[in-house]
Amino acid sequence: MSDVELNPCFLTPNRVQPDYPLFVYLPGLDGTGQLLRSQTAGLELGFDVRCLAIPRQDLTTWDVLTNNVLNLIHAELEKSSQRPIYLCGESFGGCLAMKVATKAPQLFKRIILINPASAFHLRPGLVWTSQLTYLVPECLYDIGALGLLPFLASLARIPRNIRYELLKTMRSVPPATVTWRLSLLKEFYVAEEQLRRLAQSVLLIAGASDRLLPSVNEARRLVNILPNAKVVVLPDCGHACLLEKDINLYKILREHQFLESQLPAVKELETRG
Repeated sequence: MSDVELNPCFLTPNRVQPDYPLFVYLPGLDGTGQLLRSQTAGLELGFDVRCLAIPRQDLTTWDVLTNNVLNLIHAELEKSSQRPIYLCGESFGGCLAMKVATKAPQLFKRIILINPASAFHLRPGLVWTSQLTYLVPECLYDIGALGLLPFLASLARIPRNIRYELLKTMRSVPPATVTWRLSLLKEFYVAEEQLRRLAQSVLLIAGASDRLLPSVNEARRLVNILPNAKVVVLPDCGHACLLEKDINLYKILREHQFLESQLPAVKELETRG
């Protein structure tokens, strides 16, 4: 059995770059970390990328997940401690990123939250539906995943092969795990006082066409709490915005001055300019 089926671990997409800043990505509800593939080539221009992978059978609490992430980060720092860390969380991972950042704020240079699912409670119908997922027979779960796809993503903006990967990834997570993680979202809470203590720069990225969650409203709520945050609204993007064509996370960070000048790719651009 692979390590990822036993314990949470970090996936290294293509290459290890210990002299680059560490970019830690916390994935959505699937927990696989595999769906960042379309963004890794861009991110590796300036970062040493790690994607969290959570075992498919993992039914642990927010506190345990938070400690697991911090333990993995500290293990990375033992190999190369003198470098900044960018923490990025998407959807479910956005909630986890808030838990991780508020527990160890001193670790992170900058934080990126993409359509954070902290807005879950703002959709009463979604909360109610999540309570019924355990009633769905496993044989019908694949059909349910297919029906959810248009709400999760702007399908017309996602290449066919990536659409297939998204559906395959959704179906790979057992129904019991989905139900458990939805219950975590239902009970998710981070006190505003804790968020106000995050002094580092935070970038909130929200898809204006998100049909699953009110992500733009949530981003605007959080920007009024976090002391050093700004919002980027992607006008045509859905919930799974990083899968959409023409969306380049590294380019978004660069265009919104969210990269430090010492990043290798930024240095090269400054030299050319």
